[in-house]
Amino acid sequence: MKEIIEVKRGAGGLSRIVVGDVIGELRSYLPQRRVIVVTDANVHRRYKPIIDSFEHIIIGMGETNKTLYTVEKIYDELIALGADRECFILGFGGGIVTDVTGFVASTYMRGLHFGFVATTLLAQVDASVGGKNGVNVEGYKNMVGVFNQPEFVLCDTSLLKTLPEREFRAGLAEIIKAGIIADPTLFSLFEDHALDEFRQDGALLTRIITASIRVKAQIVEADEREAGVRKKLNLGHTFAHAIEKCSSEFLHGEAVAIGTVMMAGVSVRLGTLTEDEAARISRVIAKMGLPTESGVDIKRLLKALKLDKKRDADQISLVLVHRIGSCEIRKTSFADLEKLFV
Repeated sequence: MKEIIEVKRGAGGLSRIVVGDVIGELRSYLPQRRVIVVTDANVHRRYKPIIDSFEHIIIGMGETNKTLYTVEKIYDELIALGADRECFILGFGGGIVTDVTGFVASTYMRGLHFGFVATTLLAQVDASVGGKNGVNVEGYKNMVGVFNQPEFVLCDTSLLKTLPEREFRAGLAEIIKAGIIADPTLFSLFEDHALDEFRQDGALLTRIITASIRVKAQIVEADEREAGVRKKLNLGHTFAHAIEKCSSEFLHGEAVAIGTVMMAGVSVRLGTLTEDEAARISRVIAKMGLPTESGVDIKRLLKALKLDKKRDADQISLVLVHRIGSCEIRKTSFADLEKLFV
């Protein structure tokens, strides 16, 4: 069984996200041209027979490798391979691989066609979907990047069976976020089911992945370049990126979970969300085994926020929650934001 979600692209084409048992059909999604795979050492080791059937470039693992240095090393290898504009670049891995690959493909020789095989839950529901590609600079998240959607994203849920539980939980944070933004039915599934059920029930897992992607796809179609409504997808990320800047303790999804709880609290203080609804959000995140506090001093977090790429002079766009399934974007001054935590 496969679910296919199509997202309109600015140039008039479509980006296809395919959820289901698709890894065995990889070649049917590839164009009849030279394919070069970008992956990391861990993914290469796990899927060696598939990746070794293509020319490939292996990058380092972890957030510290999501840098312009890594991008330059890939450029060097592409030049050494004699890659030209007729090549197709395939990012095969988690969110770091897909972010870096999309950036490289969008900029090498002014742009090559590319696609993704997303091997982590976070990549399947967030990082590889929607056309944001970029790298970090001086520890600040995604400070350099482009908007450019892949030809396709293959999300084979069977690839998640070997995913460590911590990474699986981190991916759930982005799905919970999608429910809070626009799908109360999706959110309620986390109230009705335990963590183990999502790992063991393939149909249930496919359901939440597909629902989350549909939320993101609908918003991306309406605002591909994040001029307005797409900013809702940043729920939890404003504080999450500050947490990641100030601490190396958390995975991205874990930081998003904490940031989402923090924004629920801010929403209560600003009068857009009831305390009961905020408690629902906190309970679900804790139920999935995700952290709800960072332990980082709020003054450090606020300082990091002032260098966030989403800032606008002395203001930043916050995603406030009205209720489960409804949010708003509100520009807030840093001074007013600081007052909420005094």
